[in-house]
Amino acid sequence: MNTTTHLRRRSRFRRLAALLPALAMGAALSVALPAAPASAAAAARVDNPYVGAKPYVNPDWSAKAKAEPGGSAIADEPSFVWMDRIAAITGTSNGRGLRAHLDTALTQGATLFQVVIYDLPGRDCSALSSNGELKAEELSRYKSEYIDPIAAILADPKYAALRISALIEPDSLPNMVTNAGSAAGATDACRHVKELGAYEHGVGYALNKLGDIPNVYNYIDAGHHGWLGWDTNFDPAVDEFKIAATTEGATVDDVAGFIVNTANYGALHEPNFKVTDSVNGTTVRQSKWVDWNYYVDELSYAQALRDRLVSRGGFNSGLGMLIDTARNGWGGTARPTGPGPQTSVDAYVDGGRIDRRLHTGNWCNQQGAGVGERPQTAPEPGIDAYVWAKPPGESDGNSEPIDNDEGKGFDRMCDPTYGGNARNGNNPTGAMANAPLAGRWFSAQFQMLLTNAYPPLNGGGDPGTDTEAPSVPAGLKTTGVTSSSVSLSWTASTDNVGVASYDVYRNGTLVGSTGGTTYTDSGLTASTTYQYKVRARDAAGNASAQSAQVAGTTTSGGGTGTGNLKVQYKTSDTSLTDNAIGMNLQLVNTGSSAQSLKDVEIRYWFDDSASSYTTWCDWAQIGCSNLTHSVSTNGTTTGASRYLKVNVTGGTLAAGASTGDIQLRLHRADWSNFNEADDYSHGTASSYTDAPKIGVYSGGQLLWGTAP
Repeated sequence: MNTTTHLRRRSRFRRLAALLPALAMGAALSVALPAAPASAAAAARVDNPYVGAKPYVNPDWSAKAKAEPGGSAIADEPSFVWMDRIAAITGTSNGRGLRAHLDTALTQGATLFQVVIYDLPGRDCSALSSNGELKAEELSRYKSEYIDPIAAILADPKYAALRISALIEPDSLPNMVTNAGSAAGATDACRHVKELGAYEHGVGYALNKLGDIPNVYNYIDAGHHGWLGWDTNFDPAVDEFKIAATTEGATVDDVAGFIVNTANYGALHEPNFKVTDSVNGTTVRQSKWVDWNYYVDELSYAQALRDRLVSRGGFNSGLGMLIDTARNGWGGTARPTGPGPQTSVDAYVDGGRIDRRLHTGNWCNQQGAGVGERPQTAPEPGIDAYVWAKPPGESDGNSEPIDNDEGKGFDRMCDPTYGGNARNGNNPTGAMANAPLAGRWFSAQFQMLLTNAYPPLNGGGDPGTDTEAPSVPAGLKTTGVTSSSVSLSWTASTDNVGVASYDVYRNGTLVGSTGGTTYTDSGLTASTTYQYKVRARDAAGNASAQSAQVAGTTTSGGGTGTGNLKVQYKTSDTSLTDNAIGMNLQLVNTGSSAQSLKDVEIRYWFDDSASSYTTWCDWAQIGCSNLTHSVSTNGTTTGASRYLKVNVTGGTLAAGASTGDIQLRLHRADWSNFNEADDYSHGTASSYTDAPKIGVYSGGQLLWGTAP
């Protein structure tokens, strides 16, 4: 692809970030270099602006960090510059303006500049501390007094050699998904903004204007896993992002990617439990902390959202994601060293989770937080970079009312004495006391973040004290397989200080971490071969190379259980596009003894987005009164976002016998038509045939079939 094509305004082709080398982002030079000439050569358009780039270090933030005890450990890390009001463009008493920052970036010899675009009309309609100066009706001011001047500065040929990463409007579009309707926690301010379309038009205008500049890469804010991870929010968020990205002349080609966890505290990766784990038959999703969410950390959420933005939203297949890791380290003495006890699912999750907040809805100046992963490029498939969007030490909001001329209100979520609201499950806020206005320096927070950093900062001293990586794990082998899991073991690595954890990769993707030398990867497909590698990490974050690869092949047939039941299917409805999904099912006992049917559950997976359904048992040889049936959600899995759940309430099935016909159907509540063409469990058999894509469960264990 030639340079001319790269510079064309609507050309935003990007290779998959998974193919990019994991190059670490370097700190700025401390030696001043001559400023670039006004006729600086234009930077060629690249697939990932972070690869090979030298990012700008904000000297205003850096000076404050260096003035703190131990702050020199992170003072030279690159972070975003916030344009949080019109006055910030030219500069305020708290920091230099945009052009001055860009000029300093040239002096530093930087090739990447990161900026937050954050002044939407009616900004952050659900959090008073980050309210802005523009009213919801002032879209024209946003365009002419805010975006247009920023675009004019960024388009100056003097800065053409800089790659500019623009974070577009934190907190805005996610609020339109969750807080602009009738759900608990919605606000009149968000409903008003939604009626005006202010956020969609504002974001669209910013994308369009900044997308005209060849060296600008737009990343839209996409909330975090504890905000949009539920299936009721996930797809609606993708739809909302698409609306904004095609408004005010913008197109999806103006979007380089999305960013998650902006200014938030969600763990990058929860190493001690997975959403697919269960305790005594109760899944992790049912724990109070996870609360039926499909994602427990930011990495899994970002990667899944990226895939959905492409498949559902029509965004470019090479879309890249950023994750803000500035304050999600959760180290220190409170960090768990392994899974929680298996006395209950809540004990298991609460005892093992490294995110120590009281609730995932808590966002303001969180007690116990720590600096997270330092900025780095292409650390995982689909991730352009870990970045520091919210610089450590800058307050999220004032803990008590403070008069100001910046439009920032007092939000009770920043008050440590507040008992919470519907958005955080009526939990205490977990906020720090004595906090200043949002964006102002908060020394106590900065010191806490240093103390609790993970990977650790070696006591706040020189971050390069321990630079030796552990040895490569040896002897990786499979120790057991089922139809849905592969168990692994390996020989312990050695390290000059000590190995902290091991990362396990399946087919090149990180699937989990453990403090020991064994790991079981579950939720897999039967009769499938998977490739595994392991790497070791020490407490300073140094990582070994990946181990030699080993293959693990799951067994065929009936899942993780040892029961003798299978399900057979024949169609009772040959139309793929009518208003019903119909089927005939029967359970068969393949064993040599009678099988109890009490609490046996059948799952038929299908893909649909309706909010409610009506289900029917038209006839059953064992009696419809012995069955219960309903529709449950199943996340965003292609072809299987819902499933018909059929439970047998009692009885036994003799060896070799079947239940006979169970005739079922379901409809949307409004009786509109389905499209069954891509449904995971749909079949066309006209006579009873084994159905491996329909699951049979007992006590939460899969006895038959392959789950999607």
